[in-house]
Amino acid sequence: MRIGIPKESKFEERRVAVAPAGVDSLIRAGHTVYFQSGAGEGSHFSDDDYKNLGAIIVYSAEEVFQRSECVIKVARITEEDCKYIQENQIIFSFLLLNIGEKKILDTLIAKKVTAIGYELIENEHGLPVLQAMSEIAGQLSIQVAEGLLQSTLPVSRGVLLGGIPGVAPGAVVIIGAGVVGTVAAKTALGRGAQVIVLDKDLNRLRRIDETFDRKITTVVANPYTINRGVKFADILIGAVLIKGEKTPHIVTEEMVKSMKKGAVIVDVSIDQGGCIETSRPTTLSDPTYVMHNVIHYCVPNMPSLVSRTASYGLTNAALQYIHGVADKGLANSIAEMPGLQKGICTYNGYCSNEILADTFDVEYRRIHFFSTN
Repeated sequence: MRIGIPKESKFEERRVAVAPAGVDSLIRAGHTVYFQSGAGEGSHFSDDDYKNLGAIIVYSAEEVFQRSECVIKVARITEEDCKYIQENQIIFSFLLLNIGEKKILDTLIAKKVTAIGYELIENEHGLPVLQAMSEIAGQLSIQVAEGLLQSTLPVSRGVLLGGIPGVAPGAVVIIGAGVVGTVAAKTALGRGAQVIVLDKDLNRLRRIDETFDRKITTVVANPYTINRGVKFADILIGAVLIKGEKTPHIVTEEMVKSMKKGAVIVDVSIDQGGCIETSRPTTLSDPTYVMHNVIHYCVPNMPSLVSRTASYGLTNAALQYIHGVADKGLANSIAEMPGLQKGICTYNGYCSNEILADTFDVEYRRIHFFSTN
């Protein structure tokens, strides 16, 4: 198969879709890889790192798309990408179509693209590709917030997260006990913070309780407990995920107004719309703003802060699915990895994700594949 890796066009997206080790694996399997010059620079991979493995270096995104049967990306498809997408192409990416513009979805349908969203691929353990990025975001959420607590911003609380003997540690309140929330809790506990995790799912809370030997306070999430927790927080982490849907606002603006002056919000859910009413997307170069005397950090592509680690992590998680499609074809790879089908958002000229179809009022058709093995 002819596989293309374009340079990401999304502003400040530093990750590359496939690290050199992944390209080496694809080429050894007999596939041709077209790599856009400079695509690895944000992750400190040179063109030569890919060229020396046998990749063909090309010099425009247009050429990558034109020469490839399958295109591998990181960030959402942009309007610029839509100009280059070819008929019947396969695209792997964090699509996040549910928070995008309808014209992107319309283009994918019109061009009969098989669009596979990394954030929707499942296996018996959950969402394997998304998990890799969630693990990074969970760690970074605490690392970033800790720095903002001690920053030079006028409203900064000047709090040392772990405290010292005789002085209480900072309080970290995490809404959501999924991968992001669990990793954030582990990281905050390691820093010596007081940690509270809220979630609607009692089984998730039991897992947190058992994993951390009851050193973390767990609370069932509802408007009353969230309101109390928000007031207590020095750091509030929004870690809510509803698979395939826009995240609802769990924390209202009135709740934010009740927070301590100089408290920090990190809304990790911002890439799905955000779970805090006062959140709006920010960028790596301008990551924060202050509203109601609360510092907000809402960067959708937070893993790009550690782009090299993130690119390796993404490659490790996604490569089996890329190989499956490239080596055996879509139908056969789905027969072996049924969870891959959950990631297919458009196929053969129609929308194959029911939630997405309802959101944008387009025709939905369920996919039926028959293995040729």
